Amino acid sequence: MTIKRLVILLVLLMLSSSVHAQRFNQSKINDGLRDRNWEVSVLTQYQTGNSQDFEQGSSIDIDSSLGWGFGFGWNWTEKWNLSYRFSLNKPDYSATIVPDPEENPDAMPQTLDYTMSKYSHQFNVTYHFLRGPLTPYVQAGVGWTKLDSNVPDQPPQTGCWWDPWWGYICSTTWSTYSTSEFTYNVGLGVRWDINGALFVRGAYNRQFISIDNGDLNFDTITLEGGVMW
Repeated sequence: MTIKRLVILLVLLMLSSSVHAQRFNQSKINDGLRDRNWEVSVLTQYQTGNSQDFEQGSSIDIDSSLGWGFGFGWNWTEKWNLSYRFSLNKPDYSATIVPDPEENPDAMPQTLDYTMSKYSHQFNVTYHFLRGPLTPYVQAGVGWTKLDSNVPDQPPQTGCWWDPWWGYICSTTWSTYSTSEFTYNVGLGVRWDINGALFVRGAYNRQFISIDNGDLNFDTITLEGGVMW
């Protein structure tokens, strides 16, 4: 008897899920797959390198890198999307530093090889050309980017204390040369809404970063997958 009841319950659940899916899909057909839906996604991002020459012979050569990120957004209509995106890249770089000749005329240029941390926060507006599940789109946005050289700007600071659980603890911290700058980006891509819940998209973007002595512009290729509700 128990098995029979379990089978009946499973059949009822399957029928209920089927009816709900049909109603959901019919609603999405009438309203559009994206219209008034929230979405969240994860991404992988390839970033091209960049080489820049600055004053007095100083320079920086940044390698290409593969990063990751996430985003969430709201489809205002079937064609308009408002979103926030975070991305992190850690490219290797080589920087040539030229000392001030007035302070030390005998000093020679120095070359530093480190790994940079690039944290980008972007608020984007996207326009989809088509209402259907497969559509090209254009995108533009503004935000800010933190560039951390990971080069210490002062000696490390060590502090010690007694912890009630862990006993005597010492920790060493240090600050690094970093800057946070206004950025903006433009791009284009293609989006495919697999169904009313899943989507993928790929895009090419250019990010513009203004720093004190010039500009650092990066091209990125992004592959992204997410869910809607």
